[in-house]
Amino acid sequence: MERRNHRGFGNPSGGYPLLFLFSFMGYFRLLWAAVFILVAFGNPAFSQDNGLDPSKPVFKRFAEQVQPLLTRYCVHCHGEDESHADIDFGEISRTGQVADSFEVWKQSLQQIETGTMPPEDQPQPSPEEKEVVYNWYEELISSADPGPAAFQPRRLSVQEFRNTLRSVIGFDLEVAVVEAEQTVTEKSMVVKLLPVDPPGESGFKNDTHRNPLTLVAWDQYGKLVDAALEELFSESRRMMLEKWTGHLSAKGMTSEQAAGMLKAFIEKAWRRPVDTKDFNRRLIRMEASEGQWVDRLKTELKTVLLSPAFLYRGMRMPLQPGKRHPVDNFELAERLSYFVWSDMPDAELFQKALDGALAKPEVLERQLDRMLKSPRARALSEIFALEWLTLDEIEKLSNNPPQMVALKSQPLDFLNYLFRENRPLLEMIDSDVAFANPFTSRFYGNDSKQMKRYVKQRGIEVEIVPNQKIRLVETKERGGILTMPGVLSMNRGPILRGTWVLERILGEELPEPPPNVGNVPGNPKGRELSFRQRFEMHRSKQSCAVCHDRIDPLGFAFEGFNAGGNYVLRDFQPTKKEKKRGVTGKVVDKIDTSGQLPSGEKFNGIVELKTLLTTTQRRKVITHFVEKTMSFALCRKLGLHDQPTVRRIAGQMDRAKGSWRDLFLEIVNSSQFRETRSH
Repeated sequence: MERRNHRGFGNPSGGYPLLFLFSFMGYFRLLWAAVFILVAFGNPAFSQDNGLDPSKPVFKRFAEQVQPLLTRYCVHCHGEDESHADIDFGEISRTGQVADSFEVWKQSLQQIETGTMPPEDQPQPSPEEKEVVYNWYEELISSADPGPAAFQPRRLSVQEFRNTLRSVIGFDLEVAVVEAEQTVTEKSMVVKLLPVDPPGESGFKNDTHRNPLTLVAWDQYGKLVDAALEELFSESRRMMLEKWTGHLSAKGMTSEQAAGMLKAFIEKAWRRPVDTKDFNRRLIRMEASEGQWVDRLKTELKTVLLSPAFLYRGMRMPLQPGKRHPVDNFELAERLSYFVWSDMPDAELFQKALDGALAKPEVLERQLDRMLKSPRARALSEIFALEWLTLDEIEKLSNNPPQMVALKSQPLDFLNYLFRENRPLLEMIDSDVAFANPFTSRFYGNDSKQMKRYVKQRGIEVEIVPNQKIRLVETKERGGILTMPGVLSMNRGPILRGTWVLERILGEELPEPPPNVGNVPGNPKGRELSFRQRFEMHRSKQSCAVCHDRIDPLGFAFEGFNAGGNYVLRDFQPTKKEKKRGVTGKVVDKIDTSGQLPSGEKFNGIVELKTLLTTTQRRKVITHFVEKTMSFALCRKLGLHDQPTVRRIAGQMDRAKGSWRDLFLEIVNSSQFRETRSH
């Protein structure tokens, strides 16, 4: 879109902010971004702080008890000469980064506990030496003071920017596209123009702390803001514009109407009341400009939408240098709304912040419940859960849009049901509720007869059909997220399925596979081996067995489901080619779904694995759920100072068989959510 040539910029010495000038002077656009990033990220008030006292005994014990063990068993592979997996224990010890390296210790203990490190051909620590490390790690966590991280500015993610801009101006920016009947087309101009957000250290795209404002992004923001204001002031949006200004006469906008809209617009866009001095400066600038009031106002509104106060979160929150303190009510409202809705606070939430009531726990709880009932809370499944569980991979399964949407919407509808209807945490693993439509009903046998009959619209060849909720009576093996057709199909085979459960459900991290690891070999000549038998030949290599000892038992529990997600143990039907080869239904007798967890617990099939995940392994599963939800809510990777809170909430959820709503409430009431800290 071509930029308008605005006149009447006035004299810079007369009070124009740098942002206003740079917004319209292309030569300086990159300079503005660089200066802002330097100020924001280079300011000591924004630096990280683990809140730990280095004089505590736990650090002395590290030097006396743990460091000698690292030197003996680890430094030869993870030291100055060699730092496999980018871990240098020698450097951590020398620079005193013991507390800051919490994630390293967590991963290391996982490796020691599972026996994957040190490698089999290296000297092994004794049980007593392992116990020393375990005890020290527990002491390290206990020594951490639960509390907030140091404040860091964070740019709105693409989805947050889209939602927030829509909430401010009242409509979504869309591109004109001609859709074919069987296509799913992205219409959002914001999503099409802005660079894709890379996941942050937390794994979530709302973790934008280290995502710099590039010249490309800055150009696109300018185009989007121009397009938004052009449409807002167009004749087609006149009724929407008059909600800001009141009735507009044939003579055009008055100075009073322009001033009133500017004040209301700033308050909404910046998510907090207008600063009187700032507003007066803008009024003076508008009055000193030439041209129609509409043009003067549009120029000023552009500076509002291109300001750090709009593009970033928390930029206008008052900080108390050198102190840990509660965030103000407007920041609390922002944190709540972007957590639940990935969007700015609505009018009711803003009013609760304005009158000071939001800080009261009972008011905050009522607001959370109200927000979870809103359709906007679907963002919890479509953004939070989708990124956590990598559900966007389902889009690669089919070139048939209605089929693809059916497979993807099924887990999203299920998770939306869990999050918004106060369902227990562990129903994610096993549930008697599912969602299906005509494209997925075949996976649910007689249970699909509960669905209302689908009648195709006349004149439409194929259409996207909403899901219906059904109860699982005869297909109970389908209960929960693990065995949904789309999830099974995006994770084809036992390796991908086992890895997905290990990482996404149990929260364990796997090292990168060794180079040239190779594929599972085919059948030797003259032999008909099962995949599991051929896989045993592959994993017999010591370098492969290190990880596969953890992956395989989980993956083989899913062998009752084929690559397309069908439950072959009940529904197996040989293909024509298989029938010619003499394959019969008895082939299912050869499927081995047994396994054993590292803890020694044995299972046979997916139902027994789900039972273990919801009983003996429940605390581990719940802890991971807490960590992922809290990380998304805080828009950052969790650190050592978060672990006491994680453990407290996980323990409470475990004992009380807590629901997702209970978890959300615990997080928004935590000190990490309600407080901040600066130097």
